[in-house]
Amino acid sequence: MKQSLTRRAMLGALGTAVAATAGCQSPGTGSDSGSDTGEQPESADAVAQSDSVYTNVYQEVADAVVSIRVYAEDSRGGQGSGFLIDDEHIVTNEHVVAGGDEYYVRFTDTGWRTASVVGADVYSDLAVLRIGATPDVTPLSFVETEPTVGTEVVAIGNPFGLSGSVSAGIVSGVDRTLQSANNFSIADAVQTDAPVNPGNSGGPLVTLEGDVVGVINSGGGDNVAFAISAPLTQRVVPSLIQTGDYDHPYMGVGLRSVSPRVAEANNLDPGSGVYITRVVSDGPAAGVLQGSDGETTISGTAIPTGGDVVRQMDDTPTPTRQALGSFLALETSPGETVDVLVERDGAQETVELTLGTRPEP
Repeated sequence: MKQSLTRRAMLGALGTAVAATAGCQSPGTGSDSGSDTGEQPESADAVAQSDSVYTNVYQEVADAVVSIRVYAEDSRGGQGSGFLIDDEHIVTNEHVVAGGDEYYVRFTDTGWRTASVVGADVYSDLAVLRIGATPDVTPLSFVETEPTVGTEVVAIGNPFGLSGSVSAGIVSGVDRTLQSANNFSIADAVQTDAPVNPGNSGGPLVTLEGDVVGVINSGGGDNVAFAISAPLTQRVVPSLIQTGDYDHPYMGVGLRSVSPRVAEANNLDPGSGVYITRVVSDGPAAGVLQGSDGETTISGTAIPTGGDVVRQMDDTPTPTRQALGSFLALETSPGETVDVLVERDGAQETVELTLGTRPEP
């Protein structure tokens, strides 16, 4: 079920549903069967309670969600959404604030307030704004565990500048990978079918309990949208507040999944790990991991051969690029040394890799 309603429309729809139900004949009324199950029809209050789940989460969360306006001297600027995480900081997307000179935020039913950017990270598409004074609203909290597929969620923000709008859906997928700057990627993203449009960027995707699942990043098409996950946001944002930036761990390799064709060309089991296509000559993996040193052609397609296959990092299996990316993003930091289990020339061995810092974009 998907809905896209403003606060007034939601409350109006709820009232209509209650009134209509209260005026309907109960299932057993007028029956000549003579049976009596002893069950009573639902009261209007019960129906209102069951129908108000989205109203409840909206009323709990909406006051902490802001509209953001960005102005720049050499462009028209832009707009987006964000949400309060403490007494003075607002989380949003990096692409919402990028290139701006002036920043303004507006809470529900209040005027515009000036804001400043305290930190931004293009690789995670996250940014933090600071405001001098906040209204009396409760900051939002993040979920404590990863949501499961099928979890009901609500996106709240300002699509097309329509402040205080809400749309509903479910978590359609987890551990997704999104494209980032310089051919890097954003790991551990959350996929949802809640409708997301321009202006939603930076707003919260929340559970029906009002906890943030992720920071809305983009809409990928009909019934497909994505959010930067709560775990990644919670790693990046404190650093943005403290230092203004965030250092991502870096292997210095090119990766691809072990597809059926890669498996065939390299005598591997499909899905057996992550294939190293290349190693950056001056990167952390130089001299530690081996990239492809040849290729073969299968059905007219060139397939790399000879590279290492990463099967595990420390104690975490890496059957896919998504799994490897999530491990790096959520479990490691630059300067740490990890044990990498690789398959090389038909045999397995463990090598030590000291991670570097991802280059500046």
